[in-house]
Amino acid sequence: MASPADLFLKIGLDENTAKNTVANNKVTANLTAVIHEAGVADGCDRTVGNLLYTVATKFPANALVHRPTLLKYIISSKIKTPAQLEAAFSFLSTTASDKLNVDDFEAACGIGVEISLEDIKKVVNEIFEESKAVILEQRYRTNVGEIFGQIRKKQPWADPKIVKQTVDAELYSLLGERTAADNEKPTKKKKEKPKPEDKAIVEEAAPVPEEEINPFSIFPSPEQNLKVVHTEIYFSDRPVLRASNSRELLNKHLKITEGKVLTRFPPEPNGYLHIGHAKAMFVNFGLAKERGGCCYLRYDDTNPEAEKKEYIDHIEEIVGWMGWAPFKITYTSDYFQELYDLAVELIRRGHAYVDHQTPDEIKAYREEKKNSPWRDRPIEESLKLFDDMKRGLIEEGKATLRMKQDMQSDNFNMYDLIAYRIKFTPHPHAGDKWCIYPSYDYAHCIVDSLENITHSLCTLEFETRRASYYWLLDALGLYQPYVWEYSRLNVSNTVMSKRKLNMLVTDNWVDGWDDPRLMTLAGLRRRGVTATAINTFVRGIGITRSDCSLIHLNRLEYHIREELNKTSPRTMVVLNPLKVVITNMDASVMDLDAKKWPDAPADDPTSFYKVPFSKVVYIEQSDFRMKDSKDYYGLAPGKSVLLRYAFPIKCTEVILGGDKETILEIHAEYDPSKKSKPKGVLHWVSESSPGVDPLKVEVRLFDKLFISENPSELGKDYLGDLNPHSKVVVKDAYASSCLKNAATGDAFQFERLGYFVVDKESSPEKLVFNRTVTLRDSYGKVGK
Repeated sequence: MASPADLFLKIGLDENTAKNTVANNKVTANLTAVIHEAGVADGCDRTVGNLLYTVATKFPANALVHRPTLLKYIISSKIKTPAQLEAAFSFLSTTASDKLNVDDFEAACGIGVEISLEDIKKVVNEIFEESKAVILEQRYRTNVGEIFGQIRKKQPWADPKIVKQTVDAELYSLLGERTAADNEKPTKKKKEKPKPEDKAIVEEAAPVPEEEINPFSIFPSPEQNLKVVHTEIYFSDRPVLRASNSRELLNKHLKITEGKVLTRFPPEPNGYLHIGHAKAMFVNFGLAKERGGCCYLRYDDTNPEAEKKEYIDHIEEIVGWMGWAPFKITYTSDYFQELYDLAVELIRRGHAYVDHQTPDEIKAYREEKKNSPWRDRPIEESLKLFDDMKRGLIEEGKATLRMKQDMQSDNFNMYDLIAYRIKFTPHPHAGDKWCIYPSYDYAHCIVDSLENITHSLCTLEFETRRASYYWLLDALGLYQPYVWEYSRLNVSNTVMSKRKLNMLVTDNWVDGWDDPRLMTLAGLRRRGVTATAINTFVRGIGITRSDCSLIHLNRLEYHIREELNKTSPRTMVVLNPLKVVITNMDASVMDLDAKKWPDAPADDPTSFYKVPFSKVVYIEQSDFRMKDSKDYYGLAPGKSVLLRYAFPIKCTEVILGGDKETILEIHAEYDPSKKSKPKGVLHWVSESSPGVDPLKVEVRLFDKLFISENPSELGKDYLGDLNPHSKVVVKDAYASSCLKNAATGDAFQFERLGYFVVDKESSPEKLVFNRTVTLRDSYGKVGK
């Protein structure tokens, strides 16, 4: 039997495409099935092969029953162009699993329509005549794509190769040979902003796609769960199973739900939630909210050894903080009795058996696609042994209940997955009633069905489990929810594997699950990130199936800044103070007005705070140099700067230490008239009264936890990539006195430094601030 790579080369795919396809399990499975369905395992024309590849990657999932029919049209060359194929997809997507109207289908796809060379030339000539002036001006810089688009509108079934040849010939006829000027790169002109009166026209010409306005528009309604073919399950020894609901099952479901959308957010309570869970919340709670439905918070608590009440309490609290209100809180363990009863029924139907293989034996047999020696034991024997398992009569590790699926399948998630295992461990929610516990693969789909979930939404790593999901529901005759997988959220410079997060926490590489350097939601909250910023970030990413993208951290930081810029009052803090003595000022203290907000109205006293200005002020050490330069806007000997909200000062003397290098303090004179207009503007903090230091605070400067953008690629060596400067503690920063009553969770913008939040470890004696994000915004420069 030919390998997938050889099979793909036989249908005309180039080596790179074939190689990339083999690397994608889903596309490999789809394309292999398409090739065999089309009967071209021995090879075919490259044009046909490219169309088959498109079928494997783009065919509408709700119309799989019609795929064999479409393949016949392709093999017979009745459908021979990409335009015809796209038209077929569109028609079949609307038809779904209903009976195919062949006449309408052929008309929609242009089957039998022959476009002659003369027809193409006629259309090309017409379009060139209409655009002649523009083409003569732009010559070979003419946007040929627009011309092709106009041709497609008039002759959608024309052969694209012949169209290109005709357009090229017409261009040459009109313009002649290319000149040197034609090959020069055009000078880029600065784009002008559209005039206000043109704005409506611009917006009308470029409508925003529906899925960007409403990311949930891609999901079908509950009523459509009859005709949708969820997935095709291929077996080695029986016909293809095309999973879908019967009218009776769907009507029963709709009667219970009253046609409402029901989703679920099903975390396993074995750790703290991270930002990837924020996307899952947005998808599940968001869809239910948008459709006027309900979303369960369901704890997937099938593993009593890994779960803790601490995690259960955290999850419920953090879901609320994120702004979501569960319709109902449930546990998979609430359904342990129903799950057990259904397991007994599965055995009775001949779809499950008690197995005695060890984990290593199971692994070895799966690798060789071999059946367990106990696979075909009598049903009555498995029923008795399963009852013995339940009553605690069999030792832990000596027996499991396995589903009888297909050990010869191309999908390893159909290799007789374990449904139940023995664990003599009390359950944090169910207590000590059970000593056998269901697996995720067994329980998840059944509980979805029992709770009448309409849309079972999960990340793409579960896609290969879809076959097992529907196999089990079909085997038990249960209602089948609509399953859809979306891409998981991968953010740069961090890890989001629960195993790796747990290692970072338990091995003390970080300071707990809410360490502000982690992408846990608790850590982000402690860092000062708002739920609004996280939800906006997640919504901006969208709900897609592109699973290879790494979202740059700058994109999240952009949304954090956008939110905090609107909600965080301004104040001044000096991290590394340098003393400045204003020699031409007496010992009095002035109270000056400083803005809490950049656009603070002058007549609103609540938009200002008071800052003392005295003979001794402090600036950042980095804002002073002994040698000035043209591109430097800080203070230097003989140079002036403006103190924010105060006065210009000019350095008149530098007091050095005994080593003649260490700067002890600066002497300066201030300009009370404010006549001088220096370019540099510095933040500062002053003594509140003579001889009394400003408010002293601790500031924690957090940065990326890992140096590499994708530390997960480093495998076991990922800990060696930890950023040694991810946390820098400034013990003795000076702050404006207005901060003395700041409470835990209060957020501020420290001018010129960034956004900061009061940490939970603060006390009245010593305030502690965490840096949420710097003021620098490089989202647009680095990319999305």
